[in-house]
Amino acid sequence: MSKEKRYSIKKTDKETLAKWFKLMLVGRAIDDRAPNYLKQAIGWSYHAPYAGHDGIQLAIGQVFDRNHDHLFPYYRDMLTTHSAGLSAEELILNGISREADVAGGGRHMSNHFAKPEWNIHNVSSCTGNHTLHAVGVARAIKKYKVPGVAISSQGESSVSEGYVYEAINGASNEKLPVIFVFQDNGYGISVPKGDQTANRKVANNFSGFKNLKIFHCNGKDVFDSMNTMVEAKEYVAKHEHPVIVQANCVRIHSHSNSDRHDLYRDDYELTYVHAYDPLAKFRRLLLRYDRFTLTEIETLENEAKEIVKAAHKVGINSPNPVPESIHDFVIPEPYVSEKYPDGLHNHKGESKKLIEGLNETLKAEFRHNPDTYIWGQDVANKEKGGIFNVTKGMQQEFGKERVFNGPIAEDFIMGTANGMSRFNDKLRIVVEGAEFADYFWPAMEQFVETSHDYWRSKGQYSPNITVRLASGGYIGGGLYHSQNIESSIAPLPGIRIVYPTYADDAAGLLRTSIRSRGVTLFLEPKALYNSPKVAAPIPDDFEVPFGKARLRKEGTDLSIITYGNTTPMCVELAEQFNKDGTASLEVLDLRSLSPLDTDAILATAKKTGKVLVVHEDKVFGGFGGEVAALINDLAFEFLDGPVKRVGSTFTPVGFNRILEAAILPDLKRIEVAAKELLNY
Repeated sequence: MSKEKRYSIKKTDKETLAKWFKLMLVGRAIDDRAPNYLKQAIGWSYHAPYAGHDGIQLAIGQVFDRNHDHLFPYYRDMLTTHSAGLSAEELILNGISREADVAGGGRHMSNHFAKPEWNIHNVSSCTGNHTLHAVGVARAIKKYKVPGVAISSQGESSVSEGYVYEAINGASNEKLPVIFVFQDNGYGISVPKGDQTANRKVANNFSGFKNLKIFHCNGKDVFDSMNTMVEAKEYVAKHEHPVIVQANCVRIHSHSNSDRHDLYRDDYELTYVHAYDPLAKFRRLLLRYDRFTLTEIETLENEAKEIVKAAHKVGINSPNPVPESIHDFVIPEPYVSEKYPDGLHNHKGESKKLIEGLNETLKAEFRHNPDTYIWGQDVANKEKGGIFNVTKGMQQEFGKERVFNGPIAEDFIMGTANGMSRFNDKLRIVVEGAEFADYFWPAMEQFVETSHDYWRSKGQYSPNITVRLASGGYIGGGLYHSQNIESSIAPLPGIRIVYPTYADDAAGLLRTSIRSRGVTLFLEPKALYNSPKVAAPIPDDFEVPFGKARLRKEGTDLSIITYGNTTPMCVELAEQFNKDGTASLEVLDLRSLSPLDTDAILATAKKTGKVLVVHEDKVFGGFGGEVAALINDLAFEFLDGPVKRVGSTFTPVGFNRILEAAILPDLKRIEVAAKELLNY
């Protein structure tokens, strides 16, 4: 917009001014009313008042185009979302957590306003983490060459989070259409800005970033905010790279209803912030410049009161969610195989190694669905395809648009997967979450976030992501190269966890993971990538359902339940015992940890009466404890002995091969435990 056309009190048409004023009045009335709902035990147990941010929030909502843009508001963005189109009813229904709340039916914290069908995204309470989601969806906007921008809004203190820097670094590097809005009110709850950053304006921390433009505006002033947001959006469209808008605001009230700002703000400051109330200033301007008469102003004020009164009536009579609904939308229904319902096959072709099965299946799925993408660290550089070459040849076949490297920033890799998946439900994202499973911990914040997106949005958004990780030891890798993480992830609802051992199972589960909606953690036993022990013939279209274990050896005397690197050890022991007549061992390969094949576990326990659970991870706190508890709970009367477990010692995995051998389970340790249980 040229300077001649910019908004001002004199040049802006009266209809627009009236619309803005009424939006501000309705928003402020609800903002002021919210604490009363809590006092009356009606709801709104969390409320972060926006008063003092009125100018910038009005502007964000006004420049947002629901048909093309994507908006990621934060918990203080009540007026932003109202300006973007949410009605007063929708704001109140969210605040008092009713079933009809369009953000998620009362499943998420109050004051987290959203409307996914309009691309006003449901974001979490983890402050600032949605910057990565905005970057991810902006990547899709760019790749699919459609108009629009992603707008990420947040307070200035959340910029201290490391993932915000990762987001802005990634957006500037990829030249993505993102507007990062920092609403600067000077405080992070009670922490003054000076304790957060050395720069008085936090946006200036990014002044050295290439492909990034920084705008500053008075977030208390409607016209300066409007002009800046319009200019920022036009700049993104013209220059095709991100911008930051730093808006100077004031926080008139406490951070939230659990905060008392009088404990850390003096009387002078409290008087000052009230004096700079943006709504009062806007009202004075409308009168001072004769754009409205006092009667017209009062008419608009009365209309706003009636809107809020009517919205309150709707909200207060709206039903609460029912308790039974907690089990709805935990995770989407998976892709169902019609040809291989049990995940078994009789293919007699040439055996392929585990790494071949993974590589060929990835390529096949990329051919099957052109909206499939993969990125991670070292996944696509000339002839290299990841640390272990699982993605070898993929960029050459599918191009840099679909197969590309991410920075060494695991949170960025995971967070942008969440964001890009929001662009279209047809997209399937595969990420190599880290070079080794042990390095995945920096991504856990985003991974946990992703785990409850589907539930939190009441099924309105499903992150369709397969997270591949090379897991386990037996390679002499030591710390950060040999640990297992499945027992830490398993308690998260909303995540599938699979851990195939054999090449055919890996191929089949990978195909099912990619074709399914929802999030799957796909763990690969890297020590077996090239092992002939787990090579197998693989049908070209093989599919393995989630939650289906596979019986590797049939037996009658003792059941071994296992998965991952220890599976071939257990198979070898069963063959050895059968050959020398020691005992008949049954070996059940779980393949899928969540969901778990409860029926197969109980069937083998009832059949033999003795169960040994074997896995690579530590015994203490390991996944085997869940299997043992399940058997004790549902098959105790069929047991002829205690459920025993074999796994790693309760130590980190050492680097020296002698230390590693002393820590990780081996054939001998499994044999000793099996004999003890057989003789029980």
